Amino acid sequence: MSFDLKKQGISASKIHRNRSVARLFKGAMARDEYIPSDAGAMIAKSGVKTGRSPGDKRVVEESDSKEDVWWGKVNIPLSEDSFGRIKQEALEFLNGCEDIFVVDGFAGWDPKYKIKVRIICSREYHALFMHNMLIRPTEDELASYGDPDWVVYNAGVALASEGIEGLTSQTCSGLNLKSQEMVIIGSEYAGEMKKGIFTVLNYTLPKQGVLSMHCSANEGSGGDTALFFGLSGTGKTTLSADPNRNLIGDDEHGWSEDGIFNFEGGCYAKTIDLSEEKEPEIFRAIRFGSVLENVVYDPETYKVDYSDGSITENTRCSYPVEYIDNAKIPCVGGHPDNIVFLTCDAFGVLPPVSKLTRGQAMYHFISGYTAKVAGTEVGVTEPEATFSACFGAAFLVWHPTKYAEMLAEMIDRHGSTVWLVNTGWSGGAYGVGERFPLKHTRAIIDAVLDNSMRSAEFDTLDIFGLEIPKVVNHVPPEILNPRTTWADKNAYDSTASKLAAMFVENFKKYADRATAEILDAAPQVPAKS
Repeated sequence: MSFDLKKQGISASKIHRNRSVARLFKGAMARDEYIPSDAGAMIAKSGVKTGRSPGDKRVVEESDSKEDVWWGKVNIPLSEDSFGRIKQEALEFLNGCEDIFVVDGFAGWDPKYKIKVRIICSREYHALFMHNMLIRPTEDELASYGDPDWVVYNAGVALASEGIEGLTSQTCSGLNLKSQEMVIIGSEYAGEMKKGIFTVLNYTLPKQGVLSMHCSANEGSGGDTALFFGLSGTGKTTLSADPNRNLIGDDEHGWSEDGIFNFEGGCYAKTIDLSEEKEPEIFRAIRFGSVLENVVYDPETYKVDYSDGSITENTRCSYPVEYIDNAKIPCVGGHPDNIVFLTCDAFGVLPPVSKLTRGQAMYHFISGYTAKVAGTEVGVTEPEATFSACFGAAFLVWHPTKYAEMLAEMIDRHGSTVWLVNTGWSGGAYGVGERFPLKHTRAIIDAVLDNSMRSAEFDTLDIFGLEIPKVVNHVPPEILNPRTTWADKNAYDSTASKLAAMFVENFKKYADRATAEILDAAPQVPAKS
């Protein structure tokens, strides 16, 4: 059956649509830049860019969406003329390629809200990556696919011309919400495609009354669903990958009146320091059909050294969700009983677990807090607070308060309980205290998921106003209140006040659109004596 891309402006003679994994592997291995790992995965390098370039993200400023977009550092405006120039340069590059790869798939497991996405690219690596990350159509669905809802032109191998108005480099991930197109140029990092589609859904779904979320989700044997939000290093992947629960998804979800649904057909896991012992599900998912990015391997055996971050610490693997043994297919679930906000507090101030009020849930959701520890980055000598709105600011389109208010409405409607779980330090800040043992964090998560903590007695933590359970099964009670674990109580109070002030300062940029309920949930910074 003939297939062309004339509607997308592609005139290349060799167009390969939805090639099989084996055909993509065969074509890729003929090129020197691709290597098969000893486990059978495709090893690819993403060139100079080994991660996303959020500073190069652009959103077209046009009349249809102009009043909706949260403009600023996250959504930098680009004119329609400049987008047209970038698209034309992408088309010229793609039309100059001998082979063009097309991946037609879906985003969103709920049939009511799924969209048709077309990826047009020049590398087998990118095609296989999106074959994994999109929901793969059946033969019948592909035959009746028709026109896509959204098109991604990936010309990442090329560079944008210098001097295009609105760009600050020769790299751009440009999103046009009106024409429903995305253009990638100047970056071969595959994650730009995945997160571009997530950004699209972060705009379109809230318009339909569906909350889009940067979180993982799993389901218990009784059908109870849980969500896990958290920035990098907080334990989101580790704690949601529970062998006793079914995985709904590891990264992107929607919450509609019918329940939770995954956006993706695959997972995109970090692999730095990966081992079968620590992450058996992910380790076993790395096989034929998977894509390993920017990893270091033995040139004789092609065995990957997951501890080697010399190319980048952001080594990753893309694989179909069904490569996880306990994945739930289709990737949907009921309304969540429990919602967990994960933070790694290197200041040692926050309790290992606390129950949030409605206002606190919105406040902490908008704040999206965690902390880097000393030594992880050059120049970081003490804990450094990191805030990312809604635990994924880089992918938001609307103002963060819109997502927070939608979250609160869904919590009210469906009776979910929200918990703040700190996987960071106790007994002092990093360098003085110790990190909470993983066994205690897992016991806390177990107590959250079996609902045993809902009926517990609670104390209130000063300054932050958080409700702390007095007892959690299999967790030493003396570690539940962070202040009691510090030998120097005055030092705790001082550090808590310092962290509270950071929260308040960070929140100033959202205060103009926040309700009184949200603002009242802020930590109370003690007046200086």
